[in-house]
Amino acid sequence: MSTDKAQVEKWLVDINNATLTVTGRLVDASNATLYAMCTVKDSDGEREFACIYKPIAGERPLWDFPDGTLANREYLTFLLSHWLDLHLVPPTILRDGPYGTGMVQMWIDIDPEIELMDFYSKDDPRLRLLALFDIIINNTDRKIGHLIPSTEGHLYGCDHGVTFHEEDKLRTVLWQWAGQKFTDSETDLLHKAREIFADSKREIIEGLIEAEEIEATIARIDRALTAGSFAQPNPDWPPVPWPPF
Repeated sequence: MSTDKAQVEKWLVDINNATLTVTGRLVDASNATLYAMCTVKDSDGEREFACIYKPIAGERPLWDFPDGTLANREYLTFLLSHWLDLHLVPPTILRDGPYGTGMVQMWIDIDPEIELMDFYSKDDPRLRLLALFDIIINNTDRKIGHLIPSTEGHLYGCDHGVTFHEEDKLRTVLWQWAGQKFTDSETDLLHKAREIFADSKREIIEGLIEAEEIEATIARIDRALTAGSFAQPNPDWPPVPWPPF
């Protein structure tokens, strides 16, 4: 799957214009997570590709996140990755579907040669970039099964509904760089993310999460820049999601 920005934007148009047909459900997911086929008919003919559809109506209420906001958080996570040119999240949009408005995300086939239980703990630059991204989005549920190493060698992450909380709630299986100093490129990335939330894309972001959550994200990035290193596990918060897979 190409990570070219123009190609990604074309896929977004395809996902938005496609006819969505639900064909199954991922039964292990806590929220309604539906497997669907997207069918696109245009001047190039008819094309079909798989996607994941998570209707807002199927979101399970959580004690610490406002009801009906998980799809927005998934979409914002994609947008941030896209704006930063990281391509860490598969092409994702918000749109109507058979069960109402929800998040629709392109399905990515995982590389069958990679064993996730071995891969997740490696000192791999792709994992390190995702770990830094999780600090920015305040990911409270980075499980092993949320890692998608593709057959093309690119790493994606999925399931970003519980992100951007006001409180620091980082919970992840990617702790192998805890306390390590940021590289210059990682520091530059944090500055770019801050500018996105504080200025260049703030108007769009305000339509997806609360103002308090935006300010908390900016403050979190500032603390990371001041520390100059990857976060350490919080002793007052479970550092690893359960179950970890």
